[in-house]
Amino acid sequence: MTITQLLGIKYPVFQGAMAQIARFELASAVSNAGGLGILASGGMSPEELREQIKKCKEQTTKPFAVNLMLMMPNINEIIDVVIEEGVKIVTTGAGTPRKFMPRLTEAGVKVIPVIPSVKAAKKMEELGCAAVVVEGMEAGGHVGTSTTMALLPQVTKAVNIPVIAAGGIADGRGVAAAFCLGASGVQMGTVFLATHECPISIEYKNLIVEADDTSTTLTGMKFGAPVRGIKNELTKRYHELEAQSSTLMELEELTLGSLRKAVYDGDVENGSVMSGQIAGLVDEIRSVEQVIVDVLEEAKTTLANVKID
Repeated sequence: MTITQLLGIKYPVFQGAMAQIARFELASAVSNAGGLGILASGGMSPEELREQIKKCKEQTTKPFAVNLMLMMPNINEIIDVVIEEGVKIVTTGAGTPRKFMPRLTEAGVKVIPVIPSVKAAKKMEELGCAAVVVEGMEAGGHVGTSTTMALLPQVTKAVNIPVIAAGGIADGRGVAAAFCLGASGVQMGTVFLATHECPISIEYKNLIVEADDTSTTLTGMKFGAPVRGIKNELTKRYHELEAQSSTLMELEELTLGSLRKAVYDGDVENGSVMSGQIAGLVDEIRSVEQVIVDVLEEAKTTLANVKID
């Protein structure tokens, strides 16, 4: 069974669950365009998530998912809302969904974890997960240490459930490459930042459009929690503090509320502008539908033109 048949979507395209960004405006637009829109529940109260789900339902009749950050203190209440509101697809991060699988499975919810290794993918298959998302360190936000191109073929070789490729994909060539490496679908985040429907500041969108191949950097490496974003005054100060052997608490104080500054206030110097390395390929602001049409058409053309002599 293909991932589109499994989830009832038209195209094998997931939208990344970007914290404080992947809200109903973006998720519903992706679902309406034939992909899988995903609401990011991280940092939300159960009431906030319920409101987001209801608004998403008002905007689309197509399937959409909720991303669950499993280490959140209110995760049980968040799952209650997902089940009560009839959401049938979840992606998960920040932990294993093992102890939540019985509740979710009983409610008919398909669970798709984001995983960083072959070992984790095998465990998720054993748990009965519907699919996995393989995310390489090219992605924006919190990342692992393996690249998409290295990790993806190893995971697709090791498991029999569908594998979704994420990290470093923003055009049809990336989609084609993912399928050549065994993926059943792709997840994209950075390219959806530069869309009309994405509910972030225009300053954030413009910075993505202006980015090149060297525009991103990693912070948080010192304490084993790397985050990828666009270089700015915030990342400069962060690296300076890391070099001074600052404590984790000092570094967290520096970044407290920084994502909101970029997303809502348009402060892209002192805010956290999370972005993947592929931002250099994003050179215009388009509609969500146009992004999906463009990447899929280019993917088909790319695959049709591949010749190995």
